[in-house]
Amino acid sequence: MPYGRIMNTDLTPVPVNPAALPAPRGYSHGTLSGNTLHLGGQTALDENMRIVPGGIVEQFRQAFGNVLTTLREVGGIAEDLVSITIYLTDIPDYQAHGKEIGAVWRELAGPVYPAMAGIGTTELWQPEAMIEILGVAVIPDDRLVRPAG
Repeated sequence: MPYGRIMNTDLTPVPVNPAALPAPRGYSHGTLSGNTLHLGGQTALDENMRIVPGGIVEQFRQAFGNVLTTLREVGGIAEDLVSITIYLTDIPDYQAHGKEIGAVWRELAGPVYPAMAGIGTTELWQPEAMIEILGVAVIPDDRLVRPAG
């Protein structure tokens, strides 16, 4: 065995479902395997299982906030995000509000920008959802909090 730092080697997938988010049925908000957290697609669902009112900026705030809540559940921070994919039902609307969405991003995550993709789609699971965000994060061992599985 090579000398050096001991890394987390438990790759058994463990669901991550923060109590602050709606209880999932048939899915997990995230799945942790080793130090890698796969963040399930988050729409703008609030704690009452309703899409927040307002437009794309409000929905972005809620959906991205849900992603960050799941990330924090295992000790992660925004800087641990390595990839974000954003599914949109109206790309021109998202682009028209780009400055406002960027300000929300910086408010919630700071000046951290992982690899990103924006993908247009005709609809999402909830008919009123305009956005769904999923991602991947790698959390350092010194901050990783492995949930009971």
